[in-house]
Amino acid sequence: MAMIEKYIEAVILKNGVPEKLTDHTVLAEGREKTLSYSILNAHEKRDRTGGKFHIAFDAMISHDITYVGIIQTARASGMTEFPIPYALTNCHNSLCAVGGTINEDDHAFGLSAAKKYGGIYVPANMAVIHQFAREKMTGCGKMILGSDSHTRYGCYGTMAVGEGGGELAKQLLRNTWDVEDPEVVLVWLDGKVPHGIGPHDVAIALVGATFPDGFVKNRILEFAGPGVEALSMDFRIGIDVMTTETSCLSSIWITDAEVKKFYDNVGRPEEYREMDLTDGACYDRLIKINLSEMESMIALPFHPSKAYTIHELQREPERILREVQDECNRQLGGKVDLDLLGMIDKDGNIRCEQGVIVGCAGGMYENISEAADILRDGSVGNGYFDMSVYPSSVPINLAIVKDGIAEELLKTGAVLKPCFCGPCFGAGDTPANNTLSIRHSTRNFPNREGSKPGDGQISAVALMDARSIAATARNKGILTAATDIDYEVTPRAYSYSDEMYEKRCYFGFGRAQKDEKLRLGPNITDWPHMPELEDDLLVKLCAVIEDEVTTTDELIPSGETSSYRSNPVRLSDFALSRRVPEYVGRSKSVRTLEEKREAGDISDELRAVASIFGADLANTTVGSAVFARKPGDGSAREQAASCQKVLGGFANICFEYATKRYRSNCINWGIVPFTIDKQAADFDCDTWVYVPEIRKGLLEGRDSFKGYILKDGTVVETVLRCNGLTKEERQILVDGCLINYYANNRE
Repeated sequence: MAMIEKYIEAVILKNGVPEKLTDHTVLAEGREKTLSYSILNAHEKRDRTGGKFHIAFDAMISHDITYVGIIQTARASGMTEFPIPYALTNCHNSLCAVGGTINEDDHAFGLSAAKKYGGIYVPANMAVIHQFAREKMTGCGKMILGSDSHTRYGCYGTMAVGEGGGELAKQLLRNTWDVEDPEVVLVWLDGKVPHGIGPHDVAIALVGATFPDGFVKNRILEFAGPGVEALSMDFRIGIDVMTTETSCLSSIWITDAEVKKFYDNVGRPEEYREMDLTDGACYDRLIKINLSEMESMIALPFHPSKAYTIHELQREPERILREVQDECNRQLGGKVDLDLLGMIDKDGNIRCEQGVIVGCAGGMYENISEAADILRDGSVGNGYFDMSVYPSSVPINLAIVKDGIAEELLKTGAVLKPCFCGPCFGAGDTPANNTLSIRHSTRNFPNREGSKPGDGQISAVALMDARSIAATARNKGILTAATDIDYEVTPRAYSYSDEMYEKRCYFGFGRAQKDEKLRLGPNITDWPHMPELEDDLLVKLCAVIEDEVTTTDELIPSGETSSYRSNPVRLSDFALSRRVPEYVGRSKSVRTLEEKREAGDISDELRAVASIFGADLANTTVGSAVFARKPGDGSAREQAASCQKVLGGFANICFEYATKRYRSNCINWGIVPFTIDKQAADFDCDTWVYVPEIRKGLLEGRDSFKGYILKDGTVVETVLRCNGLTKEERQILVDGCLINYYANNRE
């Protein structure tokens, strides 16, 4: 897009501005001068050998889809107290409306764990996970690890990372987060945003420009430039939180008077320090964003990178929606037909039936305030269109009440709801079948809005900024850009008060009560036994997915299924249920073959396959596997991998992993993360793959293995790769999972 320019060439900072780097011999040395590396080096806990950082974080945070499993993993591995501040928030399964008592049982477990191990507990509907971290945990120069993929606090001077639960368990066990020395991309902001433009407009444009070609994948984004100064903190975090969707590793921004004002406002002035760029700092790539050229944006289904300007979509609605519709229906695999063209009315307008402003991206004070300005004296109407607004914390909720913003919104027919992440992952405000919902939220993957294609249900989510959502609401659901609305912005400032946190939250770090009993509801179960990896590996492909990208929401659906996140066996029954419904049954069949083998009862099928490969079944692990071209985009939820393991999974095979966090989840659950060359991948469901000497090869440090594929009675030799594994990760894979690794007393 014209407003965003990308440069693959390295740059060096000279006299405060980036210039093309001509002497590449100084790149590595210059990278050490970046803000990113100064923070990483300050948190390095070993000797940074082998081109890797070994990081110990300052604090951690989890929500109620993930913290039970993390604590159960760490407890089974020998944890006795939380060594760093660890906040347990309750913003995902906080409605307590599905599954009887199980959601509130998990909340009770969380409070008992905070008391027993010395943690921080945030009750349901007090704050969404990231807003609590922003208001109570960030600090300039700090690092925070979260079990949610949108753990991004770079604009507050805090480098934050979203990872799977296994990586948080490692921190609780005083181990490190290990990452290869990352490249750093300078994001240079210039200009000032026009009237009507909000942070989601910039974020969607950035994701659209960088995700499709992997321009910033596993790199750190460092934001600077003259355009930063004019951006409020709410605007900055609105961009920053969406950097997750670019597939970058983390983010960090320069800090200035605006950041200082934020820390003063939230009562933590000691957390501020100035952080600026240093001359001589080198960056591997450069992105330039001209804020003055920004337009109102929309991200169409089914990914935040499907970015268009609203004006572009209005000019050619039929062409664009037809192209997107066809791609969506290919992705849905014929289970149901999405009809985007049916959302164009007789006048050529695009009609939406729902607007939602929510969560860590949308529910900020300024977004809600400006939406109220646009809707002032207007009405959302009494037709099919409805609008919901979810403030992201009780302090923000209190502020919009005090400042009259809530009253203005309620008068228009909009509905105010509690602090809750549900609409972001399919647990709230599910729209009607074959309708379009516009949302200032983080993702619009298929089924994340709550529909069930297997039951003939499908709806679509498009991402937009709160301002354009309010403009559309004012026009009774006809898609409208905020830049086309005549309105005035009321000067307001967020006045923070945290007395409700002090009265209602439990702050127990450093005060572990070891005699406190954990409250274990009937749905909270321990992890089942995970067998170790034997000499050889024989796996059967139980799911073959040819989509260009496979999200974690397809590997383990979100929404109501997540109610069973504390019961590993029960949750595993939902694995791939909305993408490959046959996967669970197939995997269980292979698991039965393995259970019988271990008992000395080898089936005829297994004996025949082993004979073809020449495999010694006495020393061969038999399991299931998944092939996908590029798996793991999206959520950090470890269940995307742990459910495969519970079902007897032992390998993933792909061309590349969409994110580091999903690959880490596979490793921590003992699933070998193979990659294969595209020309060598010729898989069908029920294809067998044999990898001899896998255990020996992993322990010896091999990065590639001979594999043998049995298809249609023919054996084909191939190469399977596992590049970049640390010594610890190799041992985790051999031991069968992270829990086994610690149980074997390996430090």
